[in-house]
Amino acid sequence: MSKKKSVIWSFFSSVKLAIVLIALIAFFALIGTLVPQREAAAQLAEKMSPALFSFLHKMQIFDLYHSLWFFLLSGLLAVNLVICSLDRLPLAWRRFQRKQPPYSEEAFRNLPEENQFEASAGLEEAAKAAEALLQKRYRNAKREESGDAVYLAAQKGRFSLFGVYIVHLSLLVLIAGAIVGSVFGIEGYVNITEGETVNAIQLRGENRSWPLSFSVRCDKFTVELYESGMPKTFQSDLVFLKDGRKAFEGKLRVNHPLEFEGFRFYQASYGPAPGGKATLALVRDGGRRDVMNVAQGYAFDLPGKEGTFQVLRVEENLMKMGPAVKVAVTSPRREETVFWVFQQIDEIKKISPDIFEQVPVFNPGLFRPYTFSLLGLEEKYYTGLQVNRDPGTPLVAAAALLLIGGLMLILFSYARTVRIRLVSRSGQTLIAAAGQSYKNASGLQKEVQYLLAELKNNLETSK
Repeated sequence: MSKKKSVIWSFFSSVKLAIVLIALIAFFALIGTLVPQREAAAQLAEKMSPALFSFLHKMQIFDLYHSLWFFLLSGLLAVNLVICSLDRLPLAWRRFQRKQPPYSEEAFRNLPEENQFEASAGLEEAAKAAEALLQKRYRNAKREESGDAVYLAAQKGRFSLFGVYIVHLSLLVLIAGAIVGSVFGIEGYVNITEGETVNAIQLRGENRSWPLSFSVRCDKFTVELYESGMPKTFQSDLVFLKDGRKAFEGKLRVNHPLEFEGFRFYQASYGPAPGGKATLALVRDGGRRDVMNVAQGYAFDLPGKEGTFQVLRVEENLMKMGPAVKVAVTSPRREETVFWVFQQIDEIKKISPDIFEQVPVFNPGLFRPYTFSLLGLEEKYYTGLQVNRDPGTPLVAAAALLLIGGLMLILFSYARTVRIRLVSRSGQTLIAAAGQSYKNASGLQKEVQYLLAELKNNLETSK
């Protein structure tokens, strides 16, 4: 049983396993970037065989970040990181706790010439200068005397031994944040017409809505177009209401989201809103001309009291023939008359002179003695918002900070011990310095030489 445990432990503590898992996650992330995900994948259904599309759908290729593959690989990587850390952490802890005694002749064996020099200062004077320098550089210098020799030692950068474990912890927190966001996050969308207020969003990929604890109102939507007619920029002026009172407002632009109570709002799309206002003119044969602003559902009495007309529909581009309004006129003397009023009726008649005979409901003078004309439509847009709430965001942010801290410890610091030996010899003091570390031997050698140069300069200037 213990052997089986040892094999399993060795498997999950393998660095090779970590590399393979990270490579697989990166591979699936690449697929998730190249292959349309979720609703966008529906466009692929027309370009591939139904059997292939069905197979890829069952393999969750079109929703990789919520797939069993993603959770399985993330879980295995988390287990690997935990076991790797537990397997190697005791050694790092022992190295961290190890106190290096000042006396160590082993450290000064085979010492290069550039790591030692002779000073004319006495042993005690030189020792005090060396100890002060070590205390200044490392803040924990220790001293030990043996015969006619003084040994000094100082340690620095021991916390860097835990840098790799902080990186491991950051990856674990990142995995936790990604899973929490994937499982408990909310993704939805909502279309808001100018002046409209909503308090729910439509969940992405589901046929249900999600109620919000607040309301969102679009006060104004503006769009700026290029000469070609393509949108240059568009913006929504949003107001967030809490308990019927304004709690926050802001201008929502592309790539400049707004955040309120944990929900993040993105400007995703826009379009003409149905049922906008129109300007109609009514001309009575041989009489006056009346102009009025109407909207879908509006009803008015005719100027001569011959009946009542009601606006049934307002279309921006009906049958690709331009703006049009559908009108119904009711009169006690006639049956209800329903017809369309086109803004570009003159152009339509030029193309089809007998249009009224072929399609009588296109005749704006169908109810005599009035002729209706459409002077224009008041453009009104809806703004399409993408709405997300990701409870894993704080974990991801914490993981980023941990990762930066761990990498800084690994890249810019390392555990090292610096020793200085001072020996009295024929009225002179022989000073030697040596360093010990588990990495960056060349960097430590330069540090020791700079230390010796500074000590030599201090002793010469103190004469």
